[in-house]
Amino acid sequence: MTHRFDVRVYYEDTDMAGIVYHANYLKFIERARSDWVKDQGLDQNAMREEDGIVFVVRRIEADYLGMAKYDDALTVNTTVKSMTGVRLIMTQEVMRGDECVFRAEVTAVCVTTTGIPARLPEGLRRRVH
Repeated sequence: MTHRFDVRVYYEDTDMAGIVYHANYLKFIERARSDWVKDQGLDQNAMREEDGIVFVVRRIEADYLGMAKYDDALTVNTTVKSMTGVRLIMTQEVMRGDECVFRAEVTAVCVTTTGIPARLPEGLRRRVH
């Protein structure tokens, strides 16, 4: 299942040429992942406060494939590629219409609030598998 998250490019997202600054794609895909987690029925504040665990990004492999510009309407498509008890690998594509302008493979894990590795929430593992 693919999760879709819409993004509008604002002036603050661009460089002097009016093109999306490269680091801002990471912000766009982060917002989309946060929205995906919420759609999975997880409350990240409760995870932190009640269970003492948080999601962290362990790895990102990114490809810049095109240029998005000021005022473009973009869609971030997020798909789970694989999941184990401790690791979630997602593919995220930033689309402008039918054109993919950015693609990333993101590995996320859970850690305790003190930084010790932890299992992904059981509800997420059941829901995604």
